[in-house]
Amino acid sequence: MPPTDAEDQAVTIRDCLIVGGGPAGLTAALYLARFLLTVMLVDAGNSRAALIPLTRNHAGFPDGITGPELLSRMRLQANRYGADLREGEVDRLERQPDGSFLVFSDRATVRARTVLLATGVVNRRPPLIDDRTHALALASGQLRYCPICDGYEVKDRAVAVLGTGQRGCDEAIFLRSYTADVTLVAPDISHDLSPGQLSELVDAGIQLETRCTAIELCGHQIVLTLPGGPRGFDSLYPALGSDIRSELARQVGAEMSDDGCLTVDAHQRTSVTGLYAAGDVVLGLDQISHAMGEGGVAATAIRNDLARRTPLLR
Repeated sequence: MPPTDAEDQAVTIRDCLIVGGGPAGLTAALYLARFLLTVMLVDAGNSRAALIPLTRNHAGFPDGITGPELLSRMRLQANRYGADLREGEVDRLERQPDGSFLVFSDRATVRARTVLLATGVVNRRPPLIDDRTHALALASGQLRYCPICDGYEVKDRAVAVLGTGQRGCDEAIFLRSYTADVTLVAPDISHDLSPGQLSELVDAGIQLETRCTAIELCGHQIVLTLPGGPRGFDSLYPALGSDIRSELARQVGAEMSDDGCLTVDAHQRTSVTGLYAAGDVVLGLDQISHAMGEGGVAATAIRNDLARRTPLLR
């Protein structure tokens, strides 16, 4: 329920409330703070960027930068200009009759004139890897989730792709441009491939395997137990899809794609007035640079849209 008049006095009011502290959310927070708007960012600490052991394709860092270091620098920069960065889990969003929003987290209730969702997505992990092995494999590069980000790092290496169907086929074909040793492994007892997909894979020289029953780390290799026995690879790419964190947008009726990605206009506005979205939660390219660009576009649209309501005079 919305707060009563008495409770409303304790509700913090902001020009913008950002949900999510990844590259998109932090870029937007920086822009909005430098636009001299009151901005609060609430972050649950589960950005995919924090899992990146080293990215070498982010411009400006020729020797690469870790995901945690990049996020730390971005937080420092946004905070320097007055962005209010807080830890917390936002679980409910309500649009009010005046067009503002009530944002409910496990720490506080905030009223905001606008909301930017930068909540991202969650990779679907291979079910055969425990948390410790998963962390070790990510850190060593034996497990990778983004061929666009790091396909260069597996050049001429032995690579397995865990998946099937269009997603698995596309990822295997993409990686084939980096190495001749690519194997597409079905997560189940058989592949779900059309004749056209099968022909494309065979023509590209991609090997096919089925039913992986175990995944282990052994030295510098990740070993998959396949019908013919254990087989080692330099890297494994899960092509199992991802889950989009768009639940908050659904609560206020925002339009989204069939798989849950938010649809936005050229300025990152959703179908709900005052609600914006940027980064991986939006249908598009899941890249740090792209997310940061969308964060800047969204912040500028928020500033200009607010100015149309009430001139921003100093």
